[in-house]
Amino acid sequence: MNALAFALTIFLLADGDIPRAMAVRPADGTAKPSFSSEELPIFPTANDSDPQNQTPPQNGAKKATLQEDTKLELIRYVSGEFAKAAKSLPAGKEGFLQYVEKPLNEEVLQRAVATHGAAVHAGEQVQITKLEFRSHTIVVDVNGGGRGKRRFLDHIQIGMGGGGTPFPQSSAQKQEVGPPGLQPGAGSTLFLEFNKSIPDLSPEDLKKLLSPFLDFTRQRSATVQWVDTLPPDIKKAIQERKPKIGMDREMVVAAIGKPGHKVRERDTEGNEIEDWIYGTPPDRTVFVRFTGDRVTSIKQFPQ
Repeated sequence: MNALAFALTIFLLADGDIPRAMAVRPADGTAKPSFSSEELPIFPTANDSDPQNQTPPQNGAKKATLQEDTKLELIRYVSGEFAKAAKSLPAGKEGFLQYVEKPLNEEVLQRAVATHGAAVHAGEQVQITKLEFRSHTIVVDVNGGGRGKRRFLDHIQIGMGGGGTPFPQSSAQKQEVGPPGLQPGAGSTLFLEFNKSIPDLSPEDLKKLLSPFLDFTRQRSATVQWVDTLPPDIKKAIQERKPKIGMDREMVVAAIGKPGHKVRERDTEGNEIEDWIYGTPPDRTVFVRFTGDRVTSIKQFPQ
């Protein structure tokens, strides 16, 4: 009897340490995801009370180093922007190196302009045409940049049997080179040098770092100028940051950014379709489907 009591005691003590994972039942396995073709906001509005769905505040706590999603934000909101040149900027691939912790040395800048010539003159309207992120440096090309030569890897092709496939480009290489008529190497390049890893920056932070050279005040955003040319319903959807049936790819990117994944296939009628996927199941995921060049459906899971 004592042995039985002792065995029961050991069992009860051990049972308290056993995880209850097996006792958790999943939801009804027969439930099917429900989608809707409504126009769905991807990003929260100011009235969204769910703290997990809110965008981080501009002045909130930032991470120590530049994040990949922040790089995309900087490319989206700073690359392509117009400004007025506050200073003349030098031509040539050497550009101008500015240490972000130090004030602008105007004597050194003037010497660089005198040596290499002015690609940009003070008072001219200019455009940021490319951003590149290195370990301690942000490289900013203005009006095509001063770096005219392409890298060796840009010319490599991989293929068999005489055919070739271009070497895949990085996200920075895929950025637009600027307004029509501006060629790479025709402008100026600024090198913003940090004494440590690049911190997490907002688009406004980067513009502030560039303010000794470029004045963004009173300059209309390149995105805003383009949006003004769109039909009112499309313009409204972009301002509200939501996709809309009938948009093309450029409009969708302007509204909600680039997707995390893309899937291409053909439907039963042989039409080429492409799904842009925002999010990862089982979290909220939105599927934006293009048939040809236009959005034909928008679905969300879960609703």
